[in-house]
Amino acid sequence: MSSLSVSESVDRLQVQGHLQYDTPDHITPSNLHPSPLEQFHIWFNDARNANVREPDAMSLSTATASGIPSSRMVLFKQLDKRGFVFYTNYTSRKSRELEENPQAALLFFWREMSRQVRVLGTVEKLSKEENEEYFKSRPVGTQLGAWASKQSSVVGEDVLASRLAKFVEQFGVQTSDKDGDVPLPDFWGGWRVIPREVEFWLGKPSRLHDRVRYLRVAGSPEDQPRWIVDRLSP
Repeated sequence: MSSLSVSESVDRLQVQGHLQYDTPDHITPSNLHPSPLEQFHIWFNDARNANVREPDAMSLSTATASGIPSSRMVLFKQLDKRGFVFYTNYTSRKSRELEENPQAALLFFWREMSRQVRVLGTVEKLSKEENEEYFKSRPVGTQLGAWASKQSSVVGEDVLASRLAKFVEQFGVQTSDKDGDVPLPDFWGGWRVIPREVEFWLGKPSRLHDRVRYLRVAGSPEDQPRWIVDRLSP
């Protein structure tokens, strides 16, 4: 049963109260790693070891060229020396918005640990070689799904199943197959978010949360950035 107190009327839903965070540890600029990418690596492994459900789930926010925002949950797939990687259809709404406005925000929320990580940065597409390598590692069913779905477009009731059947026949594989030769679609691949700001958040009582922000030093190399690290007010 939720701990929320909710009052409802014909024209209003009002929420009062919330779970009080009570984490025993604290974070400060002095006890986190100098690199936010290394610190993310530490926290991500902490989340895995704490059996957080779907620690790889993250909110991705994009915006049109005129600034209209949209958000959705996607799966984090890789952290490298440049940034955070996810994969999608290059004709989807998120990709169209990233083409128009190559800025993105990511948010990880690990509820079981009362931790958040927020990332802001510019984006770049992955190379075809990187896309090929990852696509080949995916289950056959999801490889076929990438071909079948015209992501973010309006679709009729039976169209998706018909398109899937078409590619099952074309490539001579089944969604349940463990191996198969399904090529990489030219409209599918990865995006990398190159961070210029990363914030680590730890829930504390009375909403006096711990917040530590990393800002990339302007002009520092993207593959070896320097960072200014500050504590923020909750």
